[in-house]
Amino acid sequence: MNFSTRIKLSLMMFFEFFSWGSWYVTLGTFLGKNLQADGAQTAAVFSTQSFGAIIAPFIIGMIADRFFNAEKILGFLHLAGALLMLQMYYAADFGSFYPYVFAYMIMFMPTLALVNSVSFNQMLNPEKEFSSIRIWGTIGWIVAGLCISFLFHWDSAEGVSQGLLRNTFMMGGISSLILGLFSFTLPKTPPTIAKGEKVAFSDVMGLDALKLLNDRNFLIFFISSILICIPLAFYYQSANLFLSELGMENPTGKMTIGQISEVLFLLLLPVFFTKFGFKKTILVGMIAWALRYALFAFGNANELSVMLVVGIALHGICYDFFFVSGQIYTNSKAGEKYKSAAQGLITLATYGAGMLIGFWVAGLVSDAYQLSDTSHDWQKIWLVAAGIAAVVAILFVLTFDQRKEEESRQVKEHV
Repeated sequence: MNFSTRIKLSLMMFFEFFSWGSWYVTLGTFLGKNLQADGAQTAAVFSTQSFGAIIAPFIIGMIADRFFNAEKILGFLHLAGALLMLQMYYAADFGSFYPYVFAYMIMFMPTLALVNSVSFNQMLNPEKEFSSIRIWGTIGWIVAGLCISFLFHWDSAEGVSQGLLRNTFMMGGISSLILGLFSFTLPKTPPTIAKGEKVAFSDVMGLDALKLLNDRNFLIFFISSILICIPLAFYYQSANLFLSELGMENPTGKMTIGQISEVLFLLLLPVFFTKFGFKKTILVGMIAWALRYALFAFGNANELSVMLVVGIALHGICYDFFFVSGQIYTNSKAGEKYKSAAQGLITLATYGAGMLIGFWVAGLVSDAYQLSDTSHDWQKIWLVAAGIAAVVAILFVLTFDQRKEEESRQVKEHV
């Protein structure tokens, strides 16, 4: 890969995740404080991500892989997204806001796969080259949060009361517009399926990988992946609103500590995975979810603010040790024929079904412990989330057979 291509792919990743991070982190606060949305309505908005994840395989499998270059579809989707983001900026109430965020997420979620496709198409050795490109996406997300908190102060108590969080949609729209136009200059990524070649529904949705569920350990992992997304949804949906209600300064900027942590623990993951194996690695990720929510439950924005910061910093372990480990495990179980299908199935299960259930549960719990229009009993909310994560961890440790995995690995090594 030449230097010019590397720069283009890095910028693509930067703006992809800058566009998302510029509004998604503060979305819960915006809905609650500026649109007066209740827990169920907030859950409905966040669930649009799940619907986008469910629909994304159709857009990728039925359109991008067959008819048009990936970079051109990427450009079109982001240009359309910029227009939808503008409508979200002008929306005055929940009823007018929801259709536009729903349409935006249907457009945006497929772009996560498209930027990967464009990148992989230019790489001779993706295992070594991709991480140095993908990291610019995390940097984009971090920069967006820092801009909101430390440059524009939109998430300050005064900024929120003045409705300045609305500006995040304008920032996201401008970023999406830039990436939409820039996408047409990216390296050509032609369709992967020849014209006239038939593609079955099972190929698009990755249903061929369902046979992996015949493996008891993989089935346990699959179910655990769905269940752990329930407490994960609490974080995405409520963390920023929680920090804002507690009066923490620059909450969005401080939440970028989670992404910084994600980068650091991603570097440690291969060592931990090799030394301790899959079961212990993924179990650490589950326990981290329970621990972070316990810290949220008993921390505050004053003398115990360090508990909140540590809880945010645990995001690297929470995400990397469970989800990235899960992708590695899925890859090892699938075999060459079903690798793509298996990854698609896990994505559909987690960001699709799992998060959809999670946002719904988080909305119900949030409403159950809402004290007024401007406050919640956050200790009880986070203890519910911690309890769910702890139960999933206990079920996993009691049912997953690591010895069977070791025996299977040894057999493969001797073949």
